Amino acid sequence: MAPPATRTRQWLPYTAAVTAGLVVIAGAFVFVRQREAGTGDCATILQVNSSTEKAALLVDLAERYNRSDRSIEGGGCAQVHVSALNSGKATEALASGWTHTGLPQPQVWLPTSSLWTGQLRLLDDAAGRELQTPDHYPSIANSPLVIAMPQPKAELIRKRGSLGWGEILDLSGRDGWAAFDKPEWGRFTFGKDNPNLSTSGLAATIATYYAAVQRASDLTRSDLADPDVTQFVRRIEANVSHYSDDSVDLLRSLAEADLAGGAGSTDDMSAIVLQEELVDLYNTGALSPRQEGQERGRRPNVPLVAVHPREGTFNLDHPFVVLPSADERQRAAAADFQEFLTEDAQQESFARLGFRDHERRASAELLASVGAEPSGGLTYFEPPAPEVVSAMLDGWRTLRKKANILIALDTSGSMEAKVGTRTRFQVASAAAGKGLALLNTEDRVGLWSFSSETQQRPKNPYREEVPLGGFDQKRINSKIAGLRVEGGTALYATVRAAHRELLDRYDPQRINAIVVLTDGKNEYSKDNDLTRLLAEVALDPRRPVKVFCIAFDRESDFATLDRIAKASSGKAFDATDPAKIDEAFVKLVSSF
Repeated sequence: MAPPATRTRQWLPYTAAVTAGLVVIAGAFVFVRQREAGTGDCATILQVNSSTEKAALLVDLAERYNRSDRSIEGGGCAQVHVSALNSGKATEALASGWTHTGLPQPQVWLPTSSLWTGQLRLLDDAAGRELQTPDHYPSIANSPLVIAMPQPKAELIRKRGSLGWGEILDLSGRDGWAAFDKPEWGRFTFGKDNPNLSTSGLAATIATYYAAVQRASDLTRSDLADPDVTQFVRRIEANVSHYSDDSVDLLRSLAEADLAGGAGSTDDMSAIVLQEELVDLYNTGALSPRQEGQERGRRPNVPLVAVHPREGTFNLDHPFVVLPSADERQRAAAADFQEFLTEDAQQESFARLGFRDHERRASAELLASVGAEPSGGLTYFEPPAPEVVSAMLDGWRTLRKKANILIALDTSGSMEAKVGTRTRFQVASAAAGKGLALLNTEDRVGLWSFSSETQQRPKNPYREEVPLGGFDQKRINSKIAGLRVEGGTALYATVRAAHRELLDRYDPQRINAIVVLTDGKNEYSKDNDLTRLLAEVALDPRRPVKVFCIAFDRESDFATLDRIAKASSGKAFDATDPAKIDEAFVKLVSSF
C-alpha cells in the first residue's frame, strides 16, 4: 500500500445527509472530501458505499475507526474508505457492474432499506448471474416511517383517537379541515417522495397498500390487482399536494418559512410522509437556515409531530451488506467494522442524528423531539416480496395523482448561444423531449413559448403553442422543433400570465403546475416588478398552482427563479451546468 502521504483521497457525493457536526447538504451533487485515513501500514482496504442520508456520518465514523487500534481476524488492521450514492442508483450500478459511477467498487453496501437488496436480487436473477444479496442482513440503525404534521394539526388529529394510514391520509373528502371546525386550514393534502427515487416514498406507497388490504404482512401480486385495493390507493394518492424528489429540500423550505413568520411555502400540505429521523432533524434546527459557524439553526416556531398510524408502519432498516466482491481479508475487515458501528459510542452518534439504534430502540431524546410512540410500542409491516415491490412500482404510474402542466419555454435570442456543438435551445429541446417521455399519458400538458414582442409575436411576449389538454408528446415535440429563437426574456410577464391561465383552467383533482425553462433573467422593461409577481404567485392553499423552474445556463438568474418557485411552493432546479439539464428534467417530472 502507498504511504499515507500519497494515498488516494475519496470524494463523497451526497444529497440529504448531515455530518456528525450537522452540516446539512444542499443538493444532489455536492461533494465533500473524506479526510486522510489514519496512519500506519494497514494492508487491507475496505471500500464502503453508503446511502446518502447517513453518508457524511459514515465518513466520520470510518475516520474514527481508522484512527483506532483495532485489529481484524487473522491479524493486522484495515482502513475503511466511504463513498456514497442514492440507494436506487446504487442498486442499478451494482446490477451493471458499478460502471460509470466514478466511485470505487464497494465491498460493503449500506443502503437505506432491505427493499433495495431485494430489488438487486431481482435484477441479478433476471440477468442469470450470481446473486449479490441473497440473504437478510443486520441493521446498523433504524428509522420508522411516520406521518409528520405541524403540531396544532397533529394534536387535533389525535383527539379522534388512534387512526390508521387510510383514515389519516384520506381525511380530505369534500370537507377537509372544516370537519374539524378549522375551515381556514382548507383541504387535507400531504406530501411524499416519488417512490421511484426515494426509499421513504417507496415505503409510503407500500404502507398505503397494506392499509388497503388491512394486513401487516403477506402482500401479494393478486392484492395489487384487486379493484378495491387500486381504488383505495388511487384515492389516497389524490390527496398528494405534489411529489418531491428530496424531502430534505421540502423540510428546508418549511423551516425557512416558519422562521420568517409568514405564510409557509408548504401551507397547502397538512402532512408529510417521511422517516422519523428527518422529523428530529427538523425540530432540532438542523434543517433551519444557519449562520456561518453554527452547527444548527434555530428550532422552528411550530415543530412537527410524528404520528404513528394504528395498524403499524414500515421500518427503514439500514442493512450492512457484504458483497461478493470482498475477499477473505476484506470480509474480516467488514465484520470488524460492522461490530464497531454497533458499539455504544457509534450508536450514540447515530442517535444524535435522529436514528433509532441497531435493535430499533429509540432514545428518550428522540421521542421527546418527535412525539411519543403508542403505549404498546410500534408495530412493523413485513417487507413485501421483491417481485411484489417491483410490480407495485410498475403500477404506481397509473395510480398516482395526475397533473395539469403548462410548460413555458424560453425562445429569446440568447438561446442561440453555443453549448459545445449545439445551441442552448437544442440542448433545452432535447432535455424537454426526454423529460416529457416520463409523464403519464393521462396528464394534461400545454406549451407556451416566450421571449419579448417580435414580428412573429407582435402583441404579447408569450404565445400558446399547444393548448392545455390531453398529453400529445409528438405534437409538443414537433412544435418545439419549429420554434424560432429571437428577442429578449420577458420572464415576469410570462410567469404572471401563465399563473392566471392555470387559475382559469384549475383542476382540483390534479397537480396544477407551471414549468419554466430559461437560460437568462428578466429583460422586459414593461414588466420588471418582481415584488408584485411574488405576491401574485404566492400559494393559495385552496387553489394551489405551483411554479417549477429550470435554470440551465450560468447566465440564468437562479436566485430569482428560486424566489418565484418558493413563493408558490414549487421548486427551482439548478442546471446552470448544461450537462445536468437531463437530470434536472428527471427530478422535475418526478414532482408530478
